Amino acid sequence: MQLKYNVAETLVVVVVVVVVVVVVVVVVVVVVVVVVVVVVVVVVVVVVVVVGVVVVVVLVAVVVVVVVVAVVEVVVVVVVVVVVVVVVVVEVEVEVVVVVVVVVAMVILIEEVVSVNNN
Repeated sequence: MQLKYNVAETLVVVVVVVVVVVVVVVVVVVVVVVVVVVVVVVVVVVVVVVVGVVVVVVLVAVVVVVVVVAVVEVVVVVVVVVVVVVVVVVEVEVEVVVVVVVVVAMVILIEEVVSVNNN
């Protein structure tokens, strides 16, 4: 099936899809961060009362690493979605698609190595 768009229609479609994806991702990240912050505050209060300050520092460090890894994974998902949309709508050449897929795969691999090293 061959899609027939002129340049203006293609740009509008790409911009709308990218904006929608970015808005959804930002909302998800904000919700995740708010939930994590609330949980951390509750746990920190409980731990300070029960155990002491040293455990709190370790706990906060772990939570920060988890949040950073989650944000990186969301960014990778956004990149993949945008690449797929651009490929489908604009009908990019196959060679470009292969290069983009390889780059995205490398980013995912690097992210996994970093998350394993942090854990």
